[in-house]
Amino acid sequence: MTHDDGSTSEVLLTPERRTIDVVPDDERHGTPRSQFTLWFGANMQITAIVDGALAVVFGADALWAIIGLLIGNVFGGAVMALHSAQGPRMGLPQMISSRAQFGVKGAVIPLVLVILMYLGFAATGTVLAGQAVNKVLGIDSAWVGIVIFGLLTAFVAVTGYKLIHIVGKVATVVGIIGFTYLAIRLFLEYDVLDYVGIIDFDFVTFLLAISLGAGWQLTFGPYVADYSRYLPRKTSERTTFWSTFLGSVIGSQWSMTFGALVAAVAGDAFLGNQVGFMGDLAGPAIIAFLIYLVIVTGKLTVNVLNAYGGFMSILTTVTAFDGRSQISTKARSFYILGFTVISMFIAIAASADFLDNFKNFVLVLLMVFTPWSAINLIDYYLISKERIDIPALYDPNGRYGAWNVPALVVYVVGVLAQIPFLAQKMYTGPITDMLGGADISWIVGIVLTGAIYYPVAKRFNNPPAAMIYPTHTAMVDSRV
Repeated sequence: MTHDDGSTSEVLLTPERRTIDVVPDDERHGTPRSQFTLWFGANMQITAIVDGALAVVFGADALWAIIGLLIGNVFGGAVMALHSAQGPRMGLPQMISSRAQFGVKGAVIPLVLVILMYLGFAATGTVLAGQAVNKVLGIDSAWVGIVIFGLLTAFVAVTGYKLIHIVGKVATVVGIIGFTYLAIRLFLEYDVLDYVGIIDFDFVTFLLAISLGAGWQLTFGPYVADYSRYLPRKTSERTTFWSTFLGSVIGSQWSMTFGALVAAVAGDAFLGNQVGFMGDLAGPAIIAFLIYLVIVTGKLTVNVLNAYGGFMSILTTVTAFDGRSQISTKARSFYILGFTVISMFIAIAASADFLDNFKNFVLVLLMVFTPWSAINLIDYYLISKERIDIPALYDPNGRYGAWNVPALVVYVVGVLAQIPFLAQKMYTGPITDMLGGADISWIVGIVLTGAIYYPVAKRFNNPPAAMIYPTHTAMVDSRV
């Protein structure tokens, strides 16, 4: 796309102006197809491969692991895509809309956990991407690759929405080519079918595979609407849903299936050196070089989402107490760079026990985000029925108040109720022991939170009769 006042490259490299404020109609553009390529590209990456491998590493047969991962991806992807469908209607980042459920200041509580999630995923992803950068450059110092990748992440995130989508499209193309080639090489190098269907079905490890798939998808929920909010308001919610759902589920299942098969046939050769194994599998040095670039591109896409979403969440937290809805471009750049630097330091100090720690990290996140997801979706689709007083989201004295105590209580109950069902490295709940070690905490979190929140919200929430937009945008609700 070109503009009269500049070339395509100038437009793409111009830093984004919008932050947590509403995107006006005259700045909306694009089609839902962009959501497919963004989320497909974000999931065609090595951390998703590691996530799929975990199900096999912790005892599941590759076949049952793949089936379990698919079930989890489909379920979690549906929830995640329902959040995405909110973007065109509201024109807001995802976590700002949480103020409608928790209050302007109350939304800070889940936001703090969201920021920790972004930091955790950014750091773990930077570890693997840094290894790939080092392979490309032919150097051994781990911190060099981490710093280079971190700076590249910060540049794309600071530039913003348009460049992020371009990177997603590139990652989609190179991911399809690169991972298809690696899959062919895997079948040529190993008798893959000899490693599939050789372990009896085990309910506990099957449920772990489902949880890994669902957890992967659900953790996108707090920022997925950030990337659909620029779509025109008339964009079909159904089309937005399916574009996001299919991109995310197909991309993640592709990567996770590959990861499960790699873990089944390669075992320790993969576990001890995930990035290096990918390069060795590629074969000739020049192709290995290209595969490392594929890994970097895929990780760049999702790491930029983490940095961009982390910045949005930090800004949403800060402005809950000072009332701002906009900040300067310089301040925006500072927030993003600061977030990226912190994630780089975490990556440099990361534990060598990467796989085990990553599994527990994903499942802990699942515990805290399933209640948030249930509350947000039930309120938006069933209570408010897609009617939000957007100016009140920035006013602690407005419709939604500073703290929505009933919603916060339900959220805390939803988190605490999962503890007896946890199966974690540091703690295993008593009910989990009775179930033979199966972790069903996330199911409890969704079902129980939804069952409690719906009647509470029906009683206490006060949605407007129609969507209310800020007056300075000249936007009105077309559904009135």
